[in-house]
Amino acid sequence: MPQSRSERIAGVFIYIILSFITLLVLYPLFFVLIASISAPETVMRGEVWLWPKELSFVGYERLFANSELMRGFLNTLLYTTTGTALNVLMTIAAAYPLSRADFNGRGIFTAIIVFTMFFSGGMIPNYLLVKELGMLDTIWAIIIPSAVSVWNIIIMRTFFQSSIPKEMQEAAFIDGASNMRVLLRIVLPLSGPILAVMVLFYAVGHWNSYFSALIYLSDRANYPMQLFLREILVQGQMQEMVDISDDSLARSLMDAEAIKYAAVIVTNLPMLLLYPFLQKYFVKGVMIGAIKG
Repeated sequence: MPQSRSERIAGVFIYIILSFITLLVLYPLFFVLIASISAPETVMRGEVWLWPKELSFVGYERLFANSELMRGFLNTLLYTTTGTALNVLMTIAAAYPLSRADFNGRGIFTAIIVFTMFFSGGMIPNYLLVKELGMLDTIWAIIIPSAVSVWNIIIMRTFFQSSIPKEMQEAAFIDGASNMRVLLRIVLPLSGPILAVMVLFYAVGHWNSYFSALIYLSDRANYPMQLFLREILVQGQMQEMVDISDDSLARSLMDAEAIKYAAVIVTNLPMLLLYPFLQKYFVKGVMIGAIKG
């Protein structure tokens, strides 16, 4: 159907607004990227705003030469991979029985689980519980308290209910399949979109998390990268990376600025690379799981 003149004008107006909003969202990240590979003095003089000037990788060199930050990077990888695997496993284990109509008491269990979404013990009781369990300063203090998300359970349960044909599951039961076999052979192979979305949700959460580490970890050897990034960006602690004894104070300050930009890129790059591979599942995974809840 051909569009009327007013509809075409409205379409152009919408595209202009969306383009402006996209520019506002993307430009800060683009600026950090080009600033991280430009000479620090050109950035401080305000000469970098669209393209990098006088290519320089001093920020990345100082960053990757710091063993403590690299250890934090490996710790974050460990927390993210282990935590995401446990999160997805626990979410499936909770969502599948709640999606089964023949599961007696699923309404009561759902109400109890949802109750915890609105009311929790609070930070201090959680800290005391983690301490009594002997998990302080261990990887489990980061992973176990956030092992499952109620909101994600509801999304996955709804996806199982609305997207997995009940007839296929009933046919499998008639053939003698157990619940575990139905879950592994029928439900999960048909749940690629929601599994991809869950992996992205949990992985991004673990990658960006720093508050749990701030509370439960005291040994710097266990610190995730986000805590070191906080020290660099918020507290300005980068003496080990900026050698004041060899350079002038001005040179050190410029290198410090380059390190900040490089740190932002290094910490965000893994999630930026992961997102395009999983973005196509968002509409099919999240919307089906959420709207019909």
